[in-house]
Amino acid sequence: MGRRLIRGVSGAALFLASVALLSMRHRAAREAAPYPAIGEGMLERPGQQSEGSPAGAGGGGHKDPKLHPPEVHRAEGGLTLEDIFIAVKTTKRFHQSRMELLLDTWISQASEQTYIFTDEEDDTLKRRMGGRVIFTNCSAEHSHLALSCKMAAEFDAFLASGLSWFCHLDDDNYLNPRALLKLLSSYAETWDVYLGKPSLNRPIRASETLPNNQTKSVRFWFATGGAGFCISRKLARKMVPWASGRNFLSTSELIRLPDDCTVGYIIECKVGGQLTPSALFHSHLESLQLIPTSQLTQQVTLSYGVFENKLNVIELSGPFSPQEDPSRFRSLHCHLYPDTSWCLQAVGW
Repeated sequence: MGRRLIRGVSGAALFLASVALLSMRHRAAREAAPYPAIGEGMLERPGQQSEGSPAGAGGGGHKDPKLHPPEVHRAEGGLTLEDIFIAVKTTKRFHQSRMELLLDTWISQASEQTYIFTDEEDDTLKRRMGGRVIFTNCSAEHSHLALSCKMAAEFDAFLASGLSWFCHLDDDNYLNPRALLKLLSSYAETWDVYLGKPSLNRPIRASETLPNNQTKSVRFWFATGGAGFCISRKLARKMVPWASGRNFLSTSELIRLPDDCTVGYIIECKVGGQLTPSALFHSHLESLQLIPTSQLTQQVTLSYGVFENKLNVIELSGPFSPQEDPSRFRSLHCHLYPDTSWCLQAVGW
């Protein structure tokens, strides 16, 4: 397995080269039309830790994050979907059941910005997504090393893209691109930003491996990958020594925790950053029925699954029945994009 993990980290090397070439055109366009509301002096988000700040190292200066609505600091229209790298992690056994559902729904609204990271080649998936399917050659196991192998591939592909934001999703997430764009537009690209939803109401504790078989206790907040999270490019560049290529796997081994935990560990314990929690991200580990239908359009991510031995999905009436649409993603998509052709057919238009 270790050999396959090593191959997996480099499995996207050819893809990275093509992404880098595409990013040159993207950067040229951005330089021709700079963001209107970012001043030269806006180097840090107010109150944000700077690189190398000892306050975040080892969790020593840890502060509990607070949920709060973001303040708008950028002129409307400054950020576009083309500035966002959206990575979806999946595995071969979910290509048909989960990925086809996402391709039919939200990915159809953001196909040029979305990249699929999987562990085995699939001609059907490749026909639908073209070069935006990355076969990582990582193990299909659900181990923390296999998951970290894919996250390393996602992170390196984002760095090569030159884009402003990295957003990670699982294959059981529905992403609302318009809500995502609205949220990210609240933050300047020159800030260190780590957005997501904690799966715990407290920092996670872990033992970090040190030289000479020593360990030390660390604690940090992390955004659960099951709800999705986003990282600004400025913060991602600071993460490179611990997150790029084989470094991500090595870092994951230090705390022996999954990929989303490793991301939080790097940001808080190594870089000195901090998670900004957002209630707009959702995983299947919360009661999705509690989200009011009237607020569904505002949510960035939604999910589905089994929670406490029951099917856990959002409450939404039609146009598809629960039998036709057990995840409720197709009904949600028609709620957000009623002019979609198959949505119109479902209501008899």
